[in-house]
Formats: sequence, C-alpha cells, structure tokens
Amino acid sequence: MRILAAMSGGVDSAVAAARAVDAGHEVVGVHLALSRMPGTLRTGSRGCCTIEDAMDARRAAGLLGIPFYVWDLSERFAEDVVDDFVAEYAAGRTPNPCMRCNEKIKFAALLDKAIALGFDAVATGHYATLVDGPRGRELHRASAWAKDQSYVLGVLTERQLAHCYFPLGDTPSKELVRTEAAERGLQIARKPDSHDICFIPDGDTRGWLSERVSREPGDIVDESGGVVGRHDGAHGYTVGQRRGLQLGRPAADGRPRYVLSIRPVSNQVVVGPRESLAIGRIAGGRYSWAGDPGIELAEPFDCEVQIRAHADPVPAVARLEAIDEADRTEQHRAGATHEVVADVDLGHAEPLLGVAPGQTAVIYRGTRVLGQFTIDRAVPVSGSGREDAEPGGRRVHGAGTSAGGGQRFGVNVGGRS
Repeated sequence: MRILAAMSGGVDSAVAAARAVDAGHEVVGVHLALSRMPGTLRTGSRGCCTIEDAMDARRAAGLLGIPFYVWDLSERFAEDVVDDFVAEYAAGRTPNPCMRCNEKIKFAALLDKAIALGFDAVATGHYATLVDGPRGRELHRASAWAKDQSYVLGVLTERQLAHCYFPLGDTPSKELVRTEAAERGLQIARKPDSHDICFIPDGDTRGWLSERVSREPGDIVDESGGVVGRHDGAHGYTVGQRRGLQLGRPAADGRPRYVLSIRPVSNQVVVGPRESLAIGRIAGGRYSWAGDPGIELAEPFDCEVQIRAHADPVPAVARLEAIDEADRTEQHRAGATHEVVADVDLGHAEPLLGVAPGQTAVIYRGTRVLGQFTIDRAVPVSGSGREDAEPGGRRVHGAGTSAGGGQRFGVNVGGRS
C-alpha cells in the first residue's frame, strides 16, 4: 500500500512510520504545520507543533529513508479548532480541541488530501486497533488499556476508518516503543510526550482566553439563585472547578463549593456542594458513528459511555430515535431528524462527576468504539430538579429535561426504561 505517515516529531509517530516501512509499504512522511508563528522550542512536555518538532520529524524520516514534506494547514486549523475552542468557551462550554483536531484536521483535511494524491491510508502513532468486521472496518481499544487512545478517535467515520493505519495498536507499553526507537537510532526515543493544548503551550488557558473573549464581570450564584460572589469573566471557569472562586459569602454548612454550571446569557457562574456534581443524566447531540454499528431505529442496544480520555466507561442502554417535531427546541441542531437516547445504570459504578457541556462522550460496546456525541446538558443524580435555566425560563447549556422526546442524547440513571 501507499502510506502517508503523519509525523508529529514525537516518538510514537516516528515508530509507526518505521513499522509501516518494515511491513513493505511505500511510505511518505508528512508533518502538519498548524501555526504560521510556531514556537521555536518546546518546554519539556508542554506544547507541540513547534519548529523543533518539525525538525525532529524531518530527521526521523531521513533516518528511515522516506520522502518527507511539510503541509501548511494553519488556516484550516485556526478556523476549525482554535476559533471553535474560543467560541465554545464563550458559550459556557468546555471543548476538547484534540477531538476537534482529529475530526477536522488529521482525519479530514489530511486524509482527503492523501486520498486525492493516491495514498491508500494515513498512518499515525495512536494506540488503537482496527478490525475488519462483518459490517466493515471497526475501531477498537488498544491491547494495552493504559495507553489506549480510542477515545480521541471516536469522531472517525466509517469512510475514514477504511483509510486509517495504526501500527502501535498491539504494542503492550509505551516503554517498548521508546526502546524500539532507541534501537532504530531515533534521537527522539526519550522525548517527553505532549500533555497540554498545543496552541496554549504555557498551559494558561484562562489567560489565553482572556485575550480573545470579552471579559464581562458577573455574579456567582448558588443553586437557589442567591448571589455569593463575583467573577471577572465566566469564560475563566469550568464545571468542577473549586480554586479561584471569588466568594464573598461562605456556605452555611462551611463546606467548599464547586462550579456546577455556566449561564452564558445571564453571565452567571453557578456553584454548590460537591455532591451536586454527581450526574445521573447527560444529554447532547452532534453524534457520529465509527463504522456501521448495526443499530435499528428505536431498538435499544447495550453499550458503555466514556466521557474523558482516561475515565472508566459507564454501562448504558441506548437507542436511536426520530425527533418529534412537537418537542424540538433551540438546542436541537438545525436540520437534525434523529436523536440518540441512552439510559445509564450507575448501580455498579461511581457517579459521573463534574460533567461539563462541550465534553465528548464516546460510546463503546466492549472494546469496540460505536460512535460519539457532544454533551449539551447534565442533570444531577440527586434528582433535585435543578434545571440551570436562564432568567425568564430559557434553558441553556447544562440544563436537563425529562427523559424521552426532545433530547438529542439523553442519559438517565437506573437502566432500561
């Protein structure tokens, strides 16, 4: 096969490219330039996509004896990832830019260009496996769950999976990859992994956003609506946060308070006790399937839902339904005709804590990824009835509704309804 190896400058993508060469494929390396003003050097594990990373990728390709190119996707990245990140925070949501990058850049713009140039597949250093199932290509977890990255690949579609190649999926550990890199003579064998948002290399998300989102002071309120403090910009907060709250009045019980939700329309930050972070229902849309899941309309199917890259999956029963026009609200995506509704059984699992609108929930069946959706609303497991509605009754991101029609993706405690 003709393989385009996406080379970030890290050890994983370099070893993935090397294994593609060893397998006898015709391999070409490419590094994505995602910023027109990249930093020159990394600081430990902070940041990526720097000039240093591009040079590391070029040296690795040279050692492997494969052609190497740099593709400028900076404009597409700025529009589809950076601008989306800013807009989501301004709307009171907590986005995952790595998911958006995989969806829009690495497995959309890159893959489309690769196919147009005659390549059969794109190889990356992700830890995940591909299986040719009875209905086509399937995405599964890596053999080593500690390094599994199938969560961030949950946005891939059936068409995209047909052109993906993950040579590291069956590798038992990252240390073995580093050892292999050293044995191959790759200088990046001990290069630290990147852990921060690539376009915010210093890790100061709040400071970075303050330069791009209008800072409007507002109230911090408790669950009853009482004002307990002030904030200097709601974009600087996210669900589950405890530190940095400017509270002028302590809680009556003396316990710490956490951010429960953001109300962008009224510019309020809602706080409450830790137990109010325990979520029994999540709702959202913008869903996609990773291959053909074999799901029939309105037929329930068993699955697990995972809301963070390294979180434990939660057992659930889900179904795909047509949207009842009588229940359609402003939260339904324009033109959407179907929704997914799922009931999560938390009887044998810890409650979901600190679920924030904007997060991605990935749907699994065993090791297989079925698809994903973006969380819009979250309802406490306590069933307190808190709806997080704006003044005047307008529901906002974070609000819940009763189970059934009108939700784009609903998750309830208690199993099958």
